[in-house]
Amino acid sequence: MLSEPNAEAAEGISNQIRSKVLIDALPYIQRYNGKVVVIKYGGNAMTNETLKNAVMSDIVLLSLVGVRVVLVHGGGPEINDMLKRVGIESRFINGLRYTDEATVDIVKMVLAGKVNKELVSHLTQNKGKALGMCGIDGQMIIAHKMESEVDLGYVGEIVRINTDPIIDALKAGYVPVIATVACDEEGQTYNINADTAAARIAAELGAENLILMTDIAGLLKNKDDSDTLIPTVHVSDVPFMKRQGIISGGMIPKIDCCVEAVRRGVKKTCIIDGRVPHSILVELLSNEGIGTQFV
Repeated sequence: MLSEPNAEAAEGISNQIRSKVLIDALPYIQRYNGKVVVIKYGGNAMTNETLKNAVMSDIVLLSLVGVRVVLVHGGGPEINDMLKRVGIESRFINGLRYTDEATVDIVKMVLAGKVNKELVSHLTQNKGKALGMCGIDGQMIIAHKMESEVDLGYVGEIVRINTDPIIDALKAGYVPVIATVACDEEGQTYNINADTAAARIAAELGAENLILMTDIAGLLKNKDDSDTLIPTVHVSDVPFMKRQGIISGGMIPKIDCCVEAVRRGVKKTCIIDGRVPHSILVELLSNEGIGTQFV
């Protein structure tokens, strides 16, 4: 047990460390104050309760220091679980969920209902202000059926984004929590890829940063070695990296979303490891950052 003088000294050192952390974070807080940051939330950080609480507390902290956070989410595991319960087989074609009429109803129910409201509740429990919505609300996301070589059912391609509901929520001090289901002009519901939706929303909002949370460290030169992380990628280098096989498989659509967002005017996009607690804060409020950024 520490003696009283030693305990006071240890507390003094601890306070100095806290002060240094805050001072070091100050330039980044000033940079992002009043700016929009879009976070696409998914992967293990969405299913692990410890990581989920870390993400929610990060978002509340950012909101309190003036960052205008927009949270866009998927919910693949929850959709798979519900489909299994009702006896519908999950099918994927080229990484996209085949969505027939029965499946699109499940997707809408799980994403806009269960997952969305649970996230709003988590943010509220962390003393944040959150407003749940989906792409159908206020015709936020208008889509049409995705054209592809193989019929994907009711998988949608975004036609346009109406940012008014999102901006209204931000102006009122809320974190918009957006489920990625959309509709067309006739009211038909479509399932939208969450990465794609987050990239388009970030672009339409003129976001300072788009963050995609994943279950890997970022883009790796060697996909089996996390020590080969590539910290920065210029979007002009992406085609070459695809030809080299550095960008392959499931990383292709994620990186294509990052490239599209940058080309549409988002200042910076990044892919970060959602398995690392408080990875959002490390990315936004430090010089080192985390994961791979696209500029």
